[in-house]
Parts: sequence; structure tokens; C-alpha cells
Amino acid sequence: MEREAHTTPASMPTNLLLLLLFGVRVLAICPPMCTCSRGHRVVDCSARELAILPDSLQHNIHFLNLSHNRLQDLDGLLNHFDHLRTLDISYNHLHHLPVGLPRALWDIRASGNYIRQLEKNNTAYHWNLQKLDLSLNLLERVVFINNTLSNLQALNLSHNKFWTVPTNMPHNLEMVDLSHNYLLQILPGSLDRLPKLSTFYLHANHFTSLSDGVFSRLDGLQLLTLGDNPWACEDEENINHLLTWMQQTPAKILGCPCYTRPTCGEAHLATRRTWHSAAFTEPPLGADARHPGHRAPMQAVTSGYLSKSAQLNVGQYPSAVMGGGFLTSTPHSLSTQLSTTIRTRSTKKVLPGRAHSTSHQIHICSFETTILSLLCPVLILSAW
Repeated sequence: MEREAHTTPASMPTNLLLLLLFGVRVLAICPPMCTCSRGHRVVDCSARELAILPDSLQHNIHFLNLSHNRLQDLDGLLNHFDHLRTLDISYNHLHHLPVGLPRALWDIRASGNYIRQLEKNNTAYHWNLQKLDLSLNLLERVVFINNTLSNLQALNLSHNKFWTVPTNMPHNLEMVDLSHNYLLQILPGSLDRLPKLSTFYLHANHFTSLSDGVFSRLDGLQLLTLGDNPWACEDEENINHLLTWMQQTPAKILGCPCYTRPTCGEAHLATRRTWHSAAFTEPPLGADARHPGHRAPMQAVTSGYLSKSAQLNVGQYPSAVMGGGFLTSTPHSLSTQLSTTIRTRSTKKVLPGRAHSTSHQIHICSFETTILSLLCPVLILSAW
């Protein structure tokens, strides 16, 4: 009896150790429908036809990819992931940005859903957020509170239904993509508190003119896209101040209104005042992703902007599309890709006369070869 009383306590630390090891192992189990890496802190559950959030997700995950699924509601289901930095919920069936997202997030990717509006409480407490992608939704308005989202650097609102540029945008923004909307105007003062804005995409909208001095406070502006807008070039009273500003600004402007070439600084005024800027924007690779019957291909896209000047001068400004690719969904991959693609095309035309002469030369060569093949035996016999 004394021996048993002596051995039982000695075995308790061993059992406790086994229990702890087993418990850690259980916590580290990856959900069967997902793939995990980096100590199970990077979790990819994309393109799994998921309708609910997977179980067994560790609380300390850093990266969670739920894109290309059938999720409809994630309200309150992600707030306990205090270490989550990147959340990809793009290409699902969400009708609003999930309530109660972790405040530690750096990057939210929610493109390709059915979100109609962004309320002020949706982003009021995301002090750490740096990148927000809400492209390819049904947004008509977003409400930002002053002095919130103080670390937000990149905002993608392309391919939505905006009629005016949102006001009270976070003041530290460096890139804003509002291309492929229904924008008609920029309200006075909307851009006055954006001193760091360097890349601004406004192509493929419904602008005919802009109010005087609308861009004058954008001291850090480096790239502005204005192509694919129905500019009223014949309305000199409303368009001349914009043309004057374009001649004075040091920023690169692609798709200059009323110019024969798409890049300001390399263009001349059109001979006809009724000329509108050329349409050179390609549709995005996932533009039809919101239709229920067709899901977009799993490729990194946002605005899909293609400028002719970029084709001609790719080496001039390789970082001209810096805003495009930070906010994309790439299932089964953690790499960030550029959503703005530049494709070069080379088309070589062959002149009809040259083609004919080439064909003629080929026929002549064939004829000469035939004659030589017939003469060779005759010459050989005559030599004998």
C-alpha cells in the first residue's frame, strides 16, 4: 500500500504533460476543408462552397481567406480573432460588411459582393486598417466619420454605383480608386483634406466637367486618370479651367480631356472642340462576378485599367499603377498581385505588294530548283 501511494503522485506530472501536449495538438488542427501554413496561422478556405464559417479555427490566426464561397452573414463571428491582420471575404453573397470585425485588421478585402452602403459604425473603430477593398459591389454611398481610419492608405471603391465622390474620406489616404462608377460631380471641399493622396483613379465615369479648383489642394498628387468620361469639350466656359490646371500640374494625367493623346504633357489640343477623350479602359476580369449565375474567375483584379500611354511608356513610370493590386482575392495563394494590368500589343501589318513579291520569289526559287534537278543527270551523263 505504501508503494502504491508513493508511485501514484509520481505519475501525475507525466499524465499532465501528455494531456497538455494532446490539448495543444487539438488546438492546432486545421479545418478539413481548408489548408493551413505557418503554424496554422495562415488559413486558406477559399473556393470551398462554404455557406458557414468553418469550425476549429485557431484564435491566433493572422491571415484568413474565405473568398469565392457562398457566405451570406458573418456578423459577430470573427470578433474574437484578436490577432487577425488580413481578412479576405471577397466574392461571396454578403449584403453588408460584417458587424464586429476584429479591430486589429490591417487589410479587409470584400470585393465582388452585394454590399449597398457602408455605415459609419462599420469602420469607426478600425484604427489599424491600412487597406480596404470594396470594389465590385452595389455601393451608392459610404459614410466616414472625421478622424477615423487614421491609418488607411488605400481605398478601392471601383465598379460600384456612386454618383458623387464620397466626402470625409480618411486624411492619410495615398490611393483612391473610384473608376467605373456613375460619378457626375465632385462636391466643393471633398478633396481638401487629402494632402497625401498620390494616385487617384477617376476614369470610366460620367464626368462632363469639374468645378474650378477641385484638385488644387491635392499637393501630393502624382497620377490622375480621367479617360472614358464624356467631357463637354465644346463647353469652353466650364472646361477651360480644367485644361488650364492640367497644363500647370506636375502630376501625370492619363486620359486628358479634349486632347488627341491620352497623356498630358505629351499631347496637343484636338483640332475639333467636340472631340472626347478616347475610350481605352478595358473591363475588369471579374466584372460580371456579381451575377448569381456566374462566378468570376479566380484572378487578381480590381479596376482593370489599361492606358494607351502606359503601353507606350511602360519604362517611364513603372510604379504608375501602385494602387491597383493591393486588394485582391487570390484563392490558394497569399501573394499580393497587381489588379491593374498593362498589356502590350504589337500588330505588324504586311503590305500586299510585299506579300505578293515574297510569294513570287518563292515560286521562282521552286522553278529554278526543278530545272537544276533535271539538268544535273544530263551534265553527269555528258561528262562520262
